[in-house]
Amino acid sequence: MKSKILVVVLVLLHAASHAGILTDEKTAKTAKITIKTSAVCQQCKDRIEKNMAFEKGVRSVVLDLKTKELTVEYRTAKTNPEKLKTAVTKIGYDADEMEADPKAYEKLPTCCKKDAPPH
Repeated sequence: MKSKILVVVLVLLHAASHAGILTDEKTAKTAKITIKTSAVCQQCKDRIEKNMAFEKGVRSVVLDLKTKELTVEYRTAKTNPEKLKTAVTKIGYDADEMEADPKAYEKLPTCCKKDAPPH
């Protein structure tokens, strides 16, 4: 009798784990990406972090100005690396191999442009 109960419990646990009941859904469905940007100053950092926070599926955003690397944690069901890189370019900055959107780049303050003198 005890062995039958044990088998039933094991089967239920196995089924529950496959159904996602026993896993942390938030952790299991998120990913991180690091994107090299053309950001140059604190104003760039503020602009990128603020705008990226509103992108669909984005959970957290941090830009390291020294390395110019943007780290984005996102929900994989809502977005993907290409969409995130495109979002960065539409703010006016390069994103890895993708060039900044020319219209968005022109709207950036002078200090945020690639050819601006160092701050």
